[in-house]
Amino acid sequence: MAEVVFEPRNIVVTGGCGFIGSNFVRWVARNHPEVHVTVLDKLTYAGNPANIAGLPESQVELVVGDICDADLLDEVVPGHDAIVHYAAESHNDNSIADPEPFVQTNVVGTYRLLQAARRYGIRYHHISTDEVYGDLALDEPRRFEPDDPYRPSSPYSSTKASSDLLVRAWARTYGLAATISNCSNNYGPYQHVEKFIPRQVTNILCGIRPKLYGTGENVRDWIHTEDHSRAVWDILTKGRIGETYLIGADGERSNIDVLREILSLMGEPQDAFDWVRDRPGHDRRYAIDPTKLERELGWRPVHTDFAEGLAQTIEWYRTHESWWRPAKEATERRYAEQGQ
Repeated sequence: MAEVVFEPRNIVVTGGCGFIGSNFVRWVARNHPEVHVTVLDKLTYAGNPANIAGLPESQVELVVGDICDADLLDEVVPGHDAIVHYAAESHNDNSIADPEPFVQTNVVGTYRLLQAARRYGIRYHHISTDEVYGDLALDEPRRFEPDDPYRPSSPYSSTKASSDLLVRAWARTYGLAATISNCSNNYGPYQHVEKFIPRQVTNILCGIRPKLYGTGENVRDWIHTEDHSRAVWDILTKGRIGETYLIGADGERSNIDVLREILSLMGEPQDAFDWVRDRPGHDRRYAIDPTKLERELGWRPVHTDFAEGLAQTIEWYRTHESWWRPAKEATERRYAEQGQ
């Protein structure tokens, strides 16, 4: 069973201006007003301070900086009781084109944070991905479990696997109070337009035909970002030190089925998209078994109707064009250069 509940009062959230990180910051601000959040974000192309705009300044503070900067961490971390580490380079296509930023941020950056958490004796929670486990066959009944071997297949997932292993080593060797969560594909508001669902949605809104890799049969396990945020909080406050928890919502769907659902919800014909060449080493199927999280911490997903959650997400992008429009042109230009 879970340990005594940990009640943080001052937390550092790295990457808190990114998609999943900002949704977590908003969730904490809404559900735990007694908790102060220091957002540490480098504000790369995927980090947008507008993602946390409107939150109480007395509760949420933004520090612009690099997690690889050890001196900065010595300024920011003291006085906090936990680090929740979301910051990462996370786009597979970008990692294939240039792995260097992924090694720096995902591996070196994690090392710097672990050292800071160790120096100041504070709790550390590490956000990771199901992609570290590689992929499953399309017709395979099993799902990823926490103790499965790591078989990453892209530069991105390899660097995330590396960072996970660093966390495990620091927990065992130095006794760092650390936990890890590996989550399936997130969807919801504030996701950058380079990602699968927002790219398709914003293409349609722009009058551009959506693009689909390969045969579209690749399967992803989808979870609403709000359910992810709730799970992370449960793991941070109730999870067993040194343990890994998998976060999933039984949301397996093929890419082509997701695209067709988007087309249907947006009033477009089912064939109103273009096929593009497949991504090198494209993983076939991800699937998460969240039994450990559910059994130990009592977590359950709330957003279990994917079509409803997708419709709400589409509506968010429809009504927040000023948020995504500035990044759209550069994103599509980059994809075009990659032939995608």
